[in-house]
This record gives sequence, structure tokens and C-alpha cells, in this order.
Amino acid sequence: MIRAIRALIAVVAVSLLANCGGDSVQPPSSKFKTYHGPPVTQVVVKKGERQMYLISGRTVLKSYAINLGGQPIGPKMFEGDSRTPEGAYFIDRMNPRSRYHLSVGISYPSTEDVARAAMMGLRPGGDIMIHGLGPEGRALNRPDWTAGCIAVTDQEIEEIFAMVRPGTPIFLYP
Repeated sequence: MIRAIRALIAVVAVSLLANCGGDSVQPPSSKFKTYHGPPVTQVVVKKGERQMYLISGRTVLKSYAINLGGQPIGPKMFEGDSRTPEGAYFIDRMNPRSRYHLSVGISYPSTEDVARAAMMGLRPGGDIMIHGLGPEGRALNRPDWTAGCIAVTDQEIEEIFAMVRPGTPIFLYP
């Protein structure tokens, strides 16, 4: 009787261990993707078209429909105006712990942005990002909902996060 119980326990243990390495078990998918294609040499945002392009040389690698700040027309002038900046900047940081899934920082404000806001007696604002939706964006479910950032879907920011690097120029056009 004891031999039979030990044999049953051994069979159960072996079957459990065998299933641990089996192909039927899928690992959880990661938000961190890899990219092995041509380098992204610039990011172009066309606010009026609500499009963002990742470009290598003269080739568009990927394009994305985007959401902008709550006041999408015109350049960002000061903190709290809900506008997305316009001009030439660069990617300056990567945030893997963003409340919007993942985010990629834009070097706003420039010295010119700071001076323009100061002339109005205001601060220029900052923390402008390309980011996913996260729970907040999905809950709002409307266009142009950010405080001045550029929003894409969570799946799209995973691609962007893998493709761009700090130092990549970004050009934001009206």
C-alpha cells in the first residue's frame, strides 16, 4: 500500500515537472519588444494630420495615428495650455514605468520656449512625452485628450519604445 502511494506521488511529480517545460505553456507577453531593423534617424509629427512617422534616412518605417493635447492648434506657449509643442527637439529619455504603459520623452522646453513663456510671466511646462493610453486614455476614449503629449495605443508605444533611442531628432509640425 505504501509502495503504491509512493509510486502514485512519483508519477504525479514527474508529470507536473514535465508540463513545466512544455510548449503548451505560454509565457506572459512582455511590453518590452525588440527591434532589429534600420535605425530610426528622425521622428516627424504632423499635428494637423494627426500622424507620426518613424523615419530611417528617407524611408518611412512606421506611421501612427496620434492624439494630441486638448488644444491641438498652435504651439505650446506655457504650462497648462494643453497644447503639443511645435519645433525641433530630440528624444531625451525612456520611461519604462509610465502610468501610460510606456513613454518616450521629448526635450521640450528649449531655451526659446523658456524665454517665450518668461516674457508672459509664465512657466513653459515640461514632461512632454510620446506615450500609450494606459488606463486613463482608455477610460476617456476621445481624441486629443492629453495635457500636451502625443498618445498612441499601448501596442504602438511598445514598438516605438523598441525603435527609437535617446538623441533621435523629433520634428513637430503644425
